[in-house]
Amino acid sequence: MRNLLIVVILAAFSFCQAAENQLSPTEQKEGWKLLFDGTTTKGLRSFGKQTFPEKGWTVRDGVLRVEARSRAGDIITDQEFNDFDLRWEWRIPKDANNGVKYFITEKRKEAIGHEYQMVDDRDIKDPREKTASFYDVLPPKVDATKPAGEWNQSRVLVQGNHVEHWLNGKKVLEYELGSEEVMKGVANSKFRSVKDFGTKIRGHILLTYHNDQAEYRNIKIRELTPH
Repeated sequence: MRNLLIVVILAAFSFCQAAENQLSPTEQKEGWKLLFDGTTTKGLRSFGKQTFPEKGWTVRDGVLRVEARSRAGDIITDQEFNDFDLRWEWRIPKDANNGVKYFITEKRKEAIGHEYQMVDDRDIKDPREKTASFYDVLPPKVDATKPAGEWNQSRVLVQGNHVEHWLNGKKVLEYELGSEEVMKGVANSKFRSVKDFGTKIRGHILLTYHNDQAEYRNIKIRELTPH
């Protein structure tokens, strides 16, 4: 009887868990939305265009993949966001480099925004360029990266001027937009001349093309109310 009860509990637990690229009933009630549905590229397009790239980005077996050296270009969400909780899973091969950007505006000629770095860390010397960094501005405080080829779980939380980067269940970086720490980091970065960089703006979410392969799944977002 005890074994039967355990089986029933495990079955019920499994039923409550959402499959890949799907939202659980609880997530739906909480206001989560998928940015990738697992089968199409609906809601995504090229930066600066109204169409999706003709080559380089593919969907297969529930995975959104950008091919190396395909010249595919960056893709962004149709929708813009202000305060949000963004979560996704990703993996890259050995020596690869990619990232997810937020605060992206097409008012800028280039796809410049705050980047959550995704890279094979083995040979990265500058801590501001390691995985989960605010790329070229602030380094992660904790190393929680899995080896190249394994799936990682990432999160960016933006609420008011407060931003958090999470990696594999650990908060690895937090900062305040417009703070002395951030603006000093920006001044020492390649973004020093970009207007409003380091401060809060409403923008798109962007998946970068950095000439290397990257794979994504379970990309979801929940809009938040500022504190």
